[in-house]
This record gives sequence, C-alpha cells and structure tokens, in this order.
Amino acid sequence: MKYCKPTAFHELSPLSESDCFYVIERRKSEFTFPLHCHAEYEINYVENGAGARRIVGDSVEEIGDYDLALISGENLEHAWETHNCTSGDIREITVQFSGDWLKGALLNKNQFMSIRKMLDSGGKGVVFALPTILKLRYLLNSLTSESFGFYSVINFLSLLYELSVSKDMRTLASSSFARSYEQNILSRRVMTVDNYLKQRYASDIKLADVASMVNMNGVAFSRFFARHAGKSFTDYLADIRMGHVTRLLIDSNKSIAEICYECGYNNISNFNRIFRKKKGRSPREFRDLYRKKHLIF
Repeated sequence: MKYCKPTAFHELSPLSESDCFYVIERRKSEFTFPLHCHAEYEINYVENGAGARRIVGDSVEEIGDYDLALISGENLEHAWETHNCTSGDIREITVQFSGDWLKGALLNKNQFMSIRKMLDSGGKGVVFALPTILKLRYLLNSLTSESFGFYSVINFLSLLYELSVSKDMRTLASSSFARSYEQNILSRRVMTVDNYLKQRYASDIKLADVASMVNMNGVAFSRFFARHAGKSFTDYLADIRMGHVTRLLIDSNKSIAEICYECGYNNISNFNRIFRKKKGRSPREFRDLYRKKHLIF
C-alpha cells in the first residue's frame, strides 16, 4: 500500500468508476481499521459507539452513542478507535463517493449551493449533532437496503442536501493541518491577510499592523475580518499556528520547545496552556498518541 504520511496508509477504495457511490454496513465489537486516507469523499455513521475515539486530522474526540461525520478533504487522515467503547454491538455505515460527478455543472447550480459549501467545509472534516443524526438516520438506512440503482442515488442526493442545510454541523481539523483554507469564500482583503499570516505566522504579529496593511483601522478591521472569515483575527491566527504545531509534532522530531518558538509562541508555559485548551491534552501526550499510530503493512 502507498503511504501518504508516516502515521497513515492510503486506502484504495472499492468505489467503481461506473458508480456514483459505494456503501457498506458493518456490525462489530471493536474498531480495527487503522488511521488512513483516500481521495474519495466519505460519510461515516456510527451507532452504539459511546466511548470510541474519532480522529480527523489533528482533531481527536471521544464520541457518544451516535456519530456522523463527513470527510471531503483529499488525503485527510481519519480513523475511529475502540478506545473506551464497551458496547460490543457497534453498527457502522460508510458511504464513499467521488467528487468528480458532482463537480462542475451540477454543483454550480443554485439548488446545489448548500451542498457545495458543505463539501468545501468537509475538507477539514465535518461532524453533525444528534438532532440531525436522528432526523436523517432513515436516509442512511435506505442506502443499505435500497437496490443499487436510480432511487438509491436520489436518496443519496437527499441525504447530502439535508445534511448541507442542517444548523448544527461543525468542522474538525484546523485549516493549516487539513490544507484547506476555503479561499473561494474569502474577500480579497481577507485573502491578503490570509496569505500574510500563512507566511509570517512565526513572527510577532499585531492586529494594528495587519489592519494598516489593508488600509483599515483596528476596530473596523476586527469587525470586517470576523464577518468575512467567520472567526476573530486572534482565533484565525491561532488556528493557523496550531495547525503548524500539530504537523511538526507528528512529522518531525523537534523538541516541543523548538516547535513552540518556531510557530510564533514566545512562552512555553503559555503555549502548553493554549495547546491543552484547544486539543484537550498536552503537546507531549498528543505526539505520543499519534506515534502509536505508526503501523507497518
């Protein structure tokens, strides 16, 4: 098998070029499929999985009884692990599909706009809350029972649409880690700032200086940036830095102190506090977790 990262292997999907999507249902007592990635988009649904751990990029979370996630980032690493799950009766439905037949003319139509936006967000992985899962579970079930044909495609498109208009989706991996910045929805000024931050994230960056760069005062820029980027300037910069931090923790042997200063933090204690707040564990614990995923086939 071909590797995309030392900690993950590249899955060769069973999806045929002649089909719109591929679906498989599994009943199992544990999660055994390792950290992996693939070019195909994926919807993964888990039932009776309380205590299992979901890994998507640099997001690591323990799930409840139900979990529903969309992965539409090419080669975005992901996996579900048994972790603290003791159910013994896990049900999993995985739907894989290629973006090729959706892209272009179809997704550019107004009626598909919400699906297009969701797939863009899915480049970082998207997870849906319990109300959406319970509402749409029947569509997921229909994909496993419907004879594979025209009506199964209609149900699949209905599922995509209903997911895309749900109000409770949230993204998982940080932008820098997922290599997904959603540039198409940012204004030209935000794009200018975005490019600047990606190049200078390791520097001491002050909001006033960046605001001046796009000919705005600090207060106006803060409001403008939050409105167009979907988060505050401080959070946006922190997301970029944290993405680079997690990449270096996984892909390099540099010390945590080296990574701290290399990614724009000037205080190791503050860095550790911020990392734990965002990731729920220390940088060392995060690195150890990923190193355990280094599997050889």
